[in-house]
Amino acid sequence: MALQERAERTRAAILDAAAAVFDDRGYAGATLSDIIAVANVTKGAMYFHFSSKEKIAHAIVAEQFEVWEPLAGAKDIGVQTVIDLTHNMARSLQHDVRVRASIRLVIEQGTFTDPKPDSYQQWISVVRSCLEKAAAKGDLRPEVHPDDAAHLVIASFTGVQISSEVLTGREDVTDRVTIMWRLLLPGMVPPRRLAKFISEGTLPPDTTLN
Repeated sequence: MALQERAERTRAAILDAAAAVFDDRGYAGATLSDIIAVANVTKGAMYFHFSSKEKIAHAIVAEQFEVWEPLAGAKDIGVQTVIDLTHNMARSLQHDVRVRASIRLVIEQGTFTDPKPDSYQQWISVVRSCLEKAAAKGDLRPEVHPDDAAHLVIASFTGVQISSEVLTGREDVTDRVTIMWRLLLPGMVPPRRLAKFISEGTLPPDTTLN
């Protein structure tokens, strides 16, 4: 058990260090030597857990979906769920280096030798599932297809968080997500249902779902 716990701590240290390096330098600018130095582990310990920089990057990208895990226990899934999820991701981008690194890595996946579109597909799938439930309740306009709306939401959120990073270091990202929803909701939701939804999200300030 002690060996397992030590191995888990080492793996976590490697991922934390890699996230900091990827967040700062991007995938192409990061090296295994950088990660080993920041993690303060041996090269052997590194290769025990990860055989390459790319394996570390994929592990970090996979972790981002922990931010959305509470969705599994939600009772009333629909449009507000999607709003809250995007706000939760925005807050995580401000405070969690692993989430920041994972988003940067997803955007930079074209530089991988084995790029995967899985992350975008999974984001779209989660949002589409929520919006399909919203449509069944009459919370989407009849002419709005859940899949089209899901693609638009993910594309909009991606652009919003990138521009916020460039312009303010993501200090205003939650405000920008709120504005995004104020503009998107009238085109997605029937006018009679619009008042049901809170563009600012329903999470208490300074909290996240995970």
